[in-house]
Amino acid sequence: MFDLDGTLWDGVDAICVSWNQALERLAPQYAGTVTRERLQPCMGMLLPDILNRLVPELDQEKMQPVLDQILAEENRYVAEYGGILFPGEEEVLASLSGRYRLFIVSNCQDGYIEAFFQAHGLGKYFADFENPGRTGLPKADNIALVVERNGLKRPLYIGDTQGDYNAAAKSGVPFLHAAYGFGQIDRPVPRAETFRDIPAAVAALEAEDPT
Repeated sequence: MFDLDGTLWDGVDAICVSWNQALERLAPQYAGTVTRERLQPCMGMLLPDILNRLVPELDQEKMQPVLDQILAEENRYVAEYGGILFPGEEEVLASLSGRYRLFIVSNCQDGYIEAFFQAHGLGKYFADFENPGRTGLPKADNIALVVERNGLKRPLYIGDTQGDYNAAAKSGVPFLHAAYGFGQIDRPVPRAETFRDIPAAVAALEAEDPT
């Protein structure tokens, strides 16, 4: 199971453009305030928390309608323009999908994973996906849901942030750190330094626990 942002792609610049375009229509005084430097530390957070951090002055009563329109704009933009894939990504996914079933569990809105698939044609490698936009559940519960729904016996979660690690730990799923991504982990964990390192890192974990 993969996280999306920072693990399967870098979508930060596309998100910044789409959010600023939406804010220009909805709250022009905040247009241009969503920058890579401000957004990247928020990656992995729940979306209302991201908006609250980036635009704390926004009236709380107006926040959800504004967020809904921002996310609709984000899905549209991302589906059309995509993000930055990591070197060798499709080759690695093709190889992994020949041996394992692959999944995505991300703290994103409904439609964002589908936009990722549309932009880059990678949906054929994934058996299932989940997010709080569809379920209303936190990441740990969505990980557990995908495990149960697909009858997974030896799941592994691959993510780049502390929140990813915490969610995997809470759901009882082993974790592999996508160390090339956006975050650090507060303890030693298995790591993949690049996307191309993931198959070898997974194989090493299998060798440690051949059951």
